[in-house]
Amino acid sequence: MNQPIPFTDHFRKLIALGVPIIIGQIGMIVLGFADTMMIGHYNTESLGAASFVNNLFNLVIIGSTGFSYGLTPLIGELFGANDKTGIGGKLKNALLANFTVAVIFTLAMTVLFFNIEKLDQPAELIPLIKPYYLVVLASLVFILLFNAFKQFADGIMDSRTAMWILLFGNVLNIMGNYVLIYGVAGFPELGLLGAGISTLFSRIVMLCVFIALFFLLPRYRNYRTGFIQSVVNRADFLRLNAMGWPLALQMGMETASFSLTTIMVGWIGTVALAAHQVMFTISTLFFMMYYGMGAATAVRVSYFRGQARAADVRRAAFSGLYLILVMAVISTTLFWQFRFAIGSWFTDNTAVLATLGSLFPIMMIYQFGDSMQIAFANALRGIMDVKIMMLFSFIAYFVISLTSSYLLGFVMGYGIVGIWMAFPLGLTSAGILFWLRFLYKTRPAA
Repeated sequence: MNQPIPFTDHFRKLIALGVPIIIGQIGMIVLGFADTMMIGHYNTESLGAASFVNNLFNLVIIGSTGFSYGLTPLIGELFGANDKTGIGGKLKNALLANFTVAVIFTLAMTVLFFNIEKLDQPAELIPLIKPYYLVVLASLVFILLFNAFKQFADGIMDSRTAMWILLFGNVLNIMGNYVLIYGVAGFPELGLLGAGISTLFSRIVMLCVFIALFFLLPRYRNYRTGFIQSVVNRADFLRLNAMGWPLALQMGMETASFSLTTIMVGWIGTVALAAHQVMFTISTLFFMMYYGMGAATAVRVSYFRGQARAADVRRAAFSGLYLILVMAVISTTLFWQFRFAIGSWFTDNTAVLATLGSLFPIMMIYQFGDSMQIAFANALRGIMDVKIMMLFSFIAYFVISLTSSYLLGFVMGYGIVGIWMAFPLGLTSAGILFWLRFLYKTRPAA
């Protein structure tokens, strides 16, 4: 009988696997982070329009990322069994599944585009919102196809490839922002639309680079053989959907507790919307850092599940929780130290800066509930117990968080502060529900 691996070894392996994923996850957010900073200094109206569009699409992008996460535990199990040909076949089916989801999300967001005026946003923002919305919409398919390759690489413990590609994409995007937002080097000054075009171009290039590496690098040779020789089949396609949709809905409902409140914040005004965008950008950066370690936790949990090592399944999950909590303490400490300077990175508007000051403490509080729900959501993903998370997420993020946002923000009259006060309630509730479910599913046999 295998002895459980010491926690120190779990920490070491998780850090080695998780740090490149974290850097890659941060890279994904930096695409939006750079946009927000540059747009904020361009003008406040563009920042408000970017807030509205980016928060709507974050719901779709994070939900679609959740769908792609369904591939990782399947790859992890096959990797533990050294079935490289099978992994290549899973990737081919995952690309088809992700493309199908991209088409569905693109059609849904197209319908929303034709009803954008009905969402009661400030009238002066609509001419900025519409063209930017269309450019971001065009990038969805490239995001989902890239995610399939990324989850394949993460599942075979090759988390560095995606990291380098994402970092390259960030540099490309930031350069494009500078050129197209402000109109330098002979390019037209496009403002917010220029930021969207730059982001779209960088996402296309990142996908093309990953495809080229997969078909050219020697270390992927056996996986390529499986990819080329395999055929798209109903069984794999259905299994990927069975794993992916619950994860998409779980992550989508979590993001909805933030993104759908953007509509509520828009009812308050442009200043509140701009402040919400800045805070959402910062909080999403923290979230993706934690989720990088959570993704590594899912890979490790699925690996030990494939080897029927129940004790290490639990140890891997709790090791991930401890590491994420350490990250939360460090990040909130740094955040507090630089709280007065952070707002000025994004905007010079004094009204927006004053609103930000009231939201900083709330964001710090919910980092710990966020840590718990990320750790155990990924632990449940690793043991492929994903369907129940849809119910738990609905309770935490819609029944508790979204409802509380409206009640605290408008019924009780606390405005944007009240809207944000609801977020810790939803995240902590989700963390407790996921934790209890994981303990139940991995309890020792009687």
